[in-house]
Amino acid sequence: QVHLVESGGGVVQAGGSLRLSCAASGQATKNAMAWFRHRPGEEREFVAAIRWFGGGTNVADSVKGRFVISKDTDKNTMWLQMNGLKPEDTAVYHCAARTRSFLGTINTLRKIRDLDYWGQGTQVTVSS
Repeated sequence: QVHLVESGGGVVQAGGSLRLSCAASGQATKNAMAWFRHRPGEEREFVAAIRWFGGGTNVADSVKGRFVISKDTDKNTMWLQMNGLKPEDTAVYHCAARTRSFLGTINTLRKIRDLDYWGQGTQVTVSS
């Protein structure tokens, strides 16, 4: 199993920055991790993904050029650096992990069913 805990959310003005962290624990081997976000009344939306071993990242078009996903496998931690925040970025941000084998390109990991474990989420609110 994998236990995921997000932190770093908060309230920020439009144009500001936040850095979200996802601390992972547990024995299962992770093959990839991702960030999704959930706005009230909407489905959970893919934000970014990263292959846990080796290179490879993927970022949604809606945040490309503003958000950067990164990891430290020694610290068992993933981050999401969010710059140029907009009011429409307001959501609960969840990190997720995939422990099933993953042989495709990181670009194909974008759906909720692609991930196996989820954190509880951290609220990000961007004021205009």
